[in-house]
Amino acid sequence: MSTDHRPREYGYHLLRAAQERYQRNPEALDPDQLAQARRQADRTFDLEDLVLGAPEARGIVIPEPQLDAALAEIAGRYPDPADLADDLARNGLDQAGLRRALHRELTFDAVMARVGARATTLGDLDLRLFYELHRDRFTRPERRGVRQILITVNEDFQENSAAAALARIERLAERLAGRTHRFGALARRHSECPSALDDGRLGTLPRGQLYPELDAALFGLAEGELSTVVGTELGFHLLWCEKIHAGISLPFAKVRDQVESLVTRRQRRHCQKAWIAELRRTQVPTGAA
Repeated sequence: MSTDHRPREYGYHLLRAAQERYQRNPEALDPDQLAQARRQADRTFDLEDLVLGAPEARGIVIPEPQLDAALAEIAGRYPDPADLADDLARNGLDQAGLRRALHRELTFDAVMARVGARATTLGDLDLRLFYELHRDRFTRPERRGVRQILITVNEDFQENSAAAALARIERLAERLAGRTHRFGALARRHSECPSALDDGRLGTLPRGQLYPELDAALFGLAEGELSTVVGTELGFHLLWCEKIHAGISLPFAKVRDQVESLVTRRQRRHCQKAWIAELRRTQVPTGAA
C-alpha cells in the first residue's frame, strides 16, 4: 500500500521506526535513512492490520486507564505539552490520532498475548532437557573482588596535572610493592575515588563493569596481585585483585524458574509465529472475489 494512502495512525509507526533505528524523528533523517524507516513502518503497520483483523481480536477491550497510562508515558518524555503537540503535527498526528494509534498497539499486544497463551505447557522433563542442552546459559560468571586507588588528572591544578598525577601514583605503587596489606590505608589517604571511604573497595565484579582498560587489567591479574599503573579518561589507577571467585554452573534446582520462564517465552513466540504465518496464508488478497 502506498504511504500516501495510509491512515494517520501510520505516522506513529514511522515515528517509532525512526526513533528505534536512528534515535531521531523522521524529518531529521536523510533520504536513505527515511526509506529504511518507512520500510520498517510498513512492516509493523501491515502486521498490526493483519492481527487486528483476525477473529482473535474480537471482544478485546482496552481499559481507558491503560490507554491513559500509555499516553502519559509518551507525554512524560516531553518537557512541555506544546513540544509533544509540535512533534505529533510534524508526523501527521494529533492527540486523538496518537490515542487511536496506541489503542491499536495495545490491542495488538493483547491479541498476541491471547494467542501465545495457547502454547503447550512443558513439564519438568522437558525443562530439564532444555537446561542440559543450554547449560552455558545457566552459569554464574567469574567475579573478582577488587580495590582501587585513583589519582585524577585535572590540568587546572598543578598537583593533578598529568605528569604530577602519574608521579604520585607511581610512588604509591612503589610503596605497595609486596605490601598489599597497606592498600586500604593508602587508599583512604590518597585515593580520589569515593571508594576511598571503604578502603578502596569497588566490590566483587564480573567482566564488563569497569572501564575497558581497567577491566582488561583486572582480569589479567592473579589473585592477590597488584596491577601496574593503568590510565583512563579519569586519571591513573592502581588495582588490587583481592579475590577471584570462579565461575560456576548453577544446578537445575536453583534455576528451574528461570528455565521455565525462558522456555515459556520461547514456546509462546513459536505459537505466535505459526499463527501469523497461517493468517498470512489464508488472507484473502484485496480485490479478490
